[in-house]
Amino acid sequence: MAQVTSALFALEKYPDWSTSIKSVEALSRDDQGNITKVKMVIDAGMMKDRVILDYDWSGAPGHLSFSLDDADLLTGMDGAYSIKSIDEDTTQITYELTVCLSMPIPSMMRQKAEKSTIDQALSQLKSALEG
Repeated sequence: MAQVTSALFALEKYPDWSTSIKSVEALSRDDQGNITKVKMVIDAGMMKDRVILDYDWSGAPGHLSFSLDDADLLTGMDGAYSIKSIDEDTTQITYELTVCLSMPIPSMMRQKAEKSTIDQALSQLKSALEG
């Protein structure tokens, strides 16, 4: 589980393993050095934007959540990683993501894009961790 949380909690390294996250800039940190506000440039298919996210570390290491502070196009973006150790070699990650766009998009298309983003992120994280 330590390897998984290390990768997930290193927000500035997301572009190293996620093709959807082009850049990350820490804007503020808590007294333990965790990034609490971050600017990201994302390009996830139809979701291309510059976002500022607020991270909530109060549930870490088992839970890390974020919410949208500001963006160019998105009007909402809430997400959370739930991390659970199954055994010594297996960690289960549940990633939840909800996105609201400033332009009208049918909910079915939005949900499909959210699911695709989640699946891609988890797959890329797994590949990076397995080396």
